[in-house]
Amino acid sequence: MNKKFIIRKNEEIQEIVKTSKKIVSKFFIVYYRKNDYSYNRFCISVSKKIGKAHTRNLFKRRIKDILVKNKLNYSNDYVIILRNAVTDILYDKMKYELLDVLKGVK
Repeated sequence: MNKKFIIRKNEEIQEIVKTSKKIVSKFFIVYYRKNDYSYNRFCISVSKKIGKAHTRNLFKRRIKDILVKNKLNYSNDYVIILRNAVTDILYDKMKYELLDVLKGVK
């Protein structure tokens, strides 16, 4: 995933969480709002409750892989928060659930 597609600044993330819409599923919480760019930007947040650093990084890599392989052209900013239940599912189920949640953003 290219650096321009990642939201890193805490102020931006907090602003998106406060001023955006939210979709909640069993595995994810997704905050989204329109941006002024012609592309999507993402922030992926994984709690320490999910596991150690290598486990959290594994889930971040999986989410990034899903987002790169499935182009979503909505011009939104997303903050994706993973819930504890995500540790019990396989990659294919995670992909299906995340795309299902993101398609509800339209």
